[in-house]
Amino acid sequence: MTLSPLLGHRYLCCRMRSLRRLGSGDGNGGNVRPHFSRSASSHLNANAKNQKYERNATKYWDDFYKRHQGKFFKDRHYLEKDWGRYFASSGESGQPSMDPKVVLEIGCGVGNTLFPLLAAFPNVFIHACDFSSHAVAFVKENGASVSDRLNAFICDVTKDDLSEIIMPSSVDVVTMIFMLSAVSPMNMPAVLQNVRSILKPSGYVLFRDYALGDFAQIKLANKGQTISENFYVRGDGTCSFYFSEDTLSNLFERNGFNTLDISVYCRQIVNHSRDIVMDRRWMRATFCTMGFDPVAAPDCLLALSVIYRQFLHGEFAASYPLSSAPCML
Repeated sequence: MTLSPLLGHRYLCCRMRSLRRLGSGDGNGGNVRPHFSRSASSHLNANAKNQKYERNATKYWDDFYKRHQGKFFKDRHYLEKDWGRYFASSGESGQPSMDPKVVLEIGCGVGNTLFPLLAAFPNVFIHACDFSSHAVAFVKENGASVSDRLNAFICDVTKDDLSEIIMPSSVDVVTMIFMLSAVSPMNMPAVLQNVRSILKPSGYVLFRDYALGDFAQIKLANKGQTISENFYVRGDGTCSFYFSEDTLSNLFERNGFNTLDISVYCRQIVNHSRDIVMDRRWMRATFCTMGFDPVAAPDCLLALSVIYRQFLHGEFAASYPLSSAPCML
């Protein structure tokens, strides 16, 4: 929804959480339980409705993109500020590297994430997928000038095997920006297992989505649009799930990821003309595969790259006599 020029903004500070659980609702940005009116008790039949909207999800989102084209979401330029270090290619001593970073954008929509990234990071190659054929066609058409750095394709990540399209263990960064919330909670583990199949052992997942207690959640609940706990259907048939920090961390950790960083970002928007205060809440998180140590990894990778370069130039034997050569297995 496009906000009127009369909107005033003020930012609320929500505390960060990194590698620890927050207690239940304390009024300071922790896990909160939204207050719903009694109309929320008229829940939809969970199983029947869940199956209906899951079965027709592609149609609903295709209709959404046909209706709005590229005019609904704004380009997400904040990704460069928040997560720029994950997209920048660097070699020894932080110098630029010729090896491109490979990114997968899941739920690419019409490119509000990928086009700012392609513009900001010339050495990035992006795979981009969505199950809406209309959205993918829009990305291909508008990305013609960067087609050598962009591979857009139709894919339903709840059931289509990503490793049949993208080489396994080849992606440096996976972005999931307001994507997972559109998936039924029952299918979320399958999505994360699919992501693991193409992510490098040293890769990262960058996540941003709706948080529990968001204004939109309360509005949907009060209209009786609940499918199941924290999962709702909008008027156009598209769905949204609202995450708590614990729910999100547990979901990723049960499917082979470590939580590196997680927080709730809060923003209060005041519509003075309608006298409405909207408390918006979003999750921001970074994950890596279990067993990967992001602190020690840069030194290890740098040492291996030096050894490999010396090997290519015939310097390996002089630097490392056979009796003291490090194990390369």
